[in-house]
Amino acid sequence: MIERENLNAAWRRVRSNKGAAGVDGRGFDQTEAMIREHWTEIREHLLAGTYVPKAVKRVEIPKPGGGKRKLGVPTILDRWIQQAALQVLTPIFEPGFSSHSYGFRPGRSPHEAVRQAQRYQEEGKRIVVDIDLESFFDEVNHDMLMGRVRRRVKDKRMLKLIRAFLRSGVMEGGLTRTTEKGTPQGGPLSPLLSNILLDDLDKELEKRGHSFCRYADDCNVYVATRRSGERVMESMTRFIEKKLKLKVNRSKSAVDWPTNRSFLGFSFTIQKKPKIRVPRKSVKKLKSKLKELFREGRGRNLFFFIKERLNPVLRGWINYFRLAATKGYAEELDSWIRRRLRGILWRQWKRPYTRFRRLVAAGLPEERARSSAWNGRGPWFNAGASHMHAAFPKAHFDEMDLISLLDSLCRP
Repeated sequence: MIERENLNAAWRRVRSNKGAAGVDGRGFDQTEAMIREHWTEIREHLLAGTYVPKAVKRVEIPKPGGGKRKLGVPTILDRWIQQAALQVLTPIFEPGFSSHSYGFRPGRSPHEAVRQAQRYQEEGKRIVVDIDLESFFDEVNHDMLMGRVRRRVKDKRMLKLIRAFLRSGVMEGGLTRTTEKGTPQGGPLSPLLSNILLDDLDKELEKRGHSFCRYADDCNVYVATRRSGERVMESMTRFIEKKLKLKVNRSKSAVDWPTNRSFLGFSFTIQKKPKIRVPRKSVKKLKSKLKELFREGRGRNLFFFIKERLNPVLRGWINYFRLAATKGYAEELDSWIRRRLRGILWRQWKRPYTRFRRLVAAGLPEERARSSAWNGRGPWFNAGASHMHAAFPKAHFDEMDLISLLDSLCRP
């Protein structure tokens, strides 16, 4: 783990991922300087099995369905050591993982999992058993996890290091508390550790001959009938809670048609040969993210806002959801985005006379521009009104290089 080549590769990876400082407040340059100065001491602790990581900084981000997702931000030094450990542990565990597991594995992607789910439905397995694990990363039993790590790892120093990261604690509100269970999301090791524990679930499902896809803690089992789905749900809930000591969220888990559920942000049509589609939930999530972005754009030059802030988000969305065969939502989203941008312009002009001049400059007749500028209505109304559509049509935003979801997704 501490060979120079492995450590250098780990540092490059951690640095490329960027990310915030941990509880020590050190950025990348400060951490690098500290490592150079104290490397001999750090190395001795790693070799002796006495390295003590810092507590992770607790950060909460809103979840699309409501509530908060708890993330843990380790210090950059600890992220580096975790990444170095990950690089030597992955080749040990990876060959033994199930082919039905797609999350956080080399050469695998969410798109492969979604396509496999589609193939199961084409085979006639039209009912999905959607198992939701409640607060998975907060509920992992340390002893059970370490027992599974010991099956493949015999180096006691590495085992001590992994347990030290699991028990490093969390700093929240200026206070540090120890962690008796869970593996905080945010560290490089967490995804591998989650796959190690949930590999037992994969093996149990394989032993029973089930058709399933798992991506981290998202697990979907596909069956032919609702009755068999209810039976699978009951037996797998019992296995997860008794054997793995995890909790199944019964309110979010369901046996249903795949068209009524979402898997990794996608859903499916109800045809005999189902198509992959984008559910309303995913569109709503994008809109929520863009609303925050548009608030930021109110005081900025619109051209640079589109280029530097808006387009990267839209490009990422397109790259991920290009897999969907249905594109009907894209036209409505494009229209909504352009209306938001027109609303930013209307706000920026502030005074009626400024709005009058801008509308005339955009080609509106003076009489129409005057009545529009002094209409007394709010930004959202005016952004969707015919005078703003006429002054700033789609072609105007095309000239500003605004990415069109419909044009991009429908392009061969």
